[in-house]
Amino acid sequence: MKKYFVFPLSIILLAIGVFAGMKIQNAVSDDKLNQQLRKYKDALEITSRYYVDDVDSQKLTEDAIKGMLEGLDPHSVYISAEQLKRVNEDFQGSFEGIGVEFDIVNDTLTIVSPISGGPSEKLGILAGDKIVKIDGQSSVKIARDDVPKKLKGPKGTKVNITVIRPGLPEPLEFEITRDKIPIYSVDASFMFNDEIGYVKVSRFSATTYEEFIKSLAELKSKGMKKLVLDLRGDPGGFLDQAFKMASEFIPAGKKIVYTKSRISDFNEEFVSQGGNYTDIPLVVLVNGGSASASEIVSGAVQDWDRGLIVGETTFGKGLVQRQFDLPDGSAFRVTTARYYTPSGRLIQKPYDGAKYRADSTETGEGDNLYHSNDSRDTTKPVFRTNGGRTVYGGGGITPDYVIKSDTLTQYSVQLRRLNLFYIAAENFMSNNRKQIEQTYKSARQLRDEFDVPQSVIDDLRKMADEKDVPFNEEQFQADLDFIKTSIKTQIARDIWGNNGAYEVFLGTDEQFLKSAGLFEEAIELAKLKQ
Repeated sequence: MKKYFVFPLSIILLAIGVFAGMKIQNAVSDDKLNQQLRKYKDALEITSRYYVDDVDSQKLTEDAIKGMLEGLDPHSVYISAEQLKRVNEDFQGSFEGIGVEFDIVNDTLTIVSPISGGPSEKLGILAGDKIVKIDGQSSVKIARDDVPKKLKGPKGTKVNITVIRPGLPEPLEFEITRDKIPIYSVDASFMFNDEIGYVKVSRFSATTYEEFIKSLAELKSKGMKKLVLDLRGDPGGFLDQAFKMASEFIPAGKKIVYTKSRISDFNEEFVSQGGNYTDIPLVVLVNGGSASASEIVSGAVQDWDRGLIVGETTFGKGLVQRQFDLPDGSAFRVTTARYYTPSGRLIQKPYDGAKYRADSTETGEGDNLYHSNDSRDTTKPVFRTNGGRTVYGGGGITPDYVIKSDTLTQYSVQLRRLNLFYIAAENFMSNNRKQIEQTYKSARQLRDEFDVPQSVIDDLRKMADEKDVPFNEEQFQADLDFIKTSIKTQIARDIWGNNGAYEVFLGTDEQFLKSAGLFEEAIELAKLKQ
């Protein structure tokens, strides 16, 4: 009988021991945490009682939370209640207001573009209109941060504005009923030529996939046979939107991305559900501003040899955050896992606390277009794609082809910083809008046939002189094509919105133009039938 009881009893005692050990460990852990909480409470109380000036305990607590998170990594952050409201608007895809993009030009609130479908566009407000009064109060010299406070508001409320429009002798009065305004994350979508479609995605918000699919369907109906997906400068956003976008190009059953964490519940795999564009030749444009969700899409496309990645190495943001709301409307985000591409590459670049380590620079021989395998940088770990190609880890997505962005001279940097390209275009359009609209029926025609008059260039130089920007003939000539294109881009935006602006700008965008010449390799790589 003894041997029948010894083994079960041993198992029971072992289980009790493990359970007791876990409880003791949790108790010790909780005790350590409580000690630290008491430590902070004591420090806050003593500081509040004895500091030489009155103490804002809320600010001290917020600073303490910020300091705690900064010691972890670059992306664990505290978000104030006011900041959180703006973040939510950006990524939920809408806000409530009058629906305009604006800028402050020469101390005057100027409409850059009415948002399509918004109340301002419906009332006939135009790009270039200058808002000089809001609800009867002068808005001249209004601070940029004060504009949303005046123009945003709950749906259904009204605001009155007084507008000066170039070419009209008298001001215009508008009563605008605020409404829900969409914030689009697909900035542009059009046919660059008879075969190549172009889609520019600026962020991954709650509506990105819906916008993206709609754009692709429209382009397909116009004869799209190849696609350039532009993710340059896209900082990322919602993971599910990136997963859905990548699934459109990658056959069902193939892994898009996966996460690893010390907490098993946070380990996840995202597998493609398949889409309608798994056989379209694809080039994805990226740069150092492409991060997070952008890297998930480009990493999956590259690892499955589904298309070519072109541009510059991406940012390297591969940490997963979870947001925890606090009672006062603020929140904080804590990193809970890391992203990996299908081949096992960690997207996150190295960091120490809140600071990133120095980036390694991309090197190449001669021309401003070279395959990443020609780079002399041997410090990055090597991985293999599904087809056996070499790709690189170490943080970010290294493009298949590196094309460096053009470097502007200091003169052009100053012109752009002062918004002089926009002002020069606005001055020209105030007297020539009707002629431009009658002569050029599309942005593509403007791009290919219109040359910026010398008078506009002279006006630009005069404004630069007045702003104390020293003229440099050598720098001016070096950037003359960029200067003309920038002015032409603003003219196109005035008439055709973002699509028109991008269509004109891409005409001299070297990264785009060179990438458009790589489709034959993209087709061969993905083994597509054409």
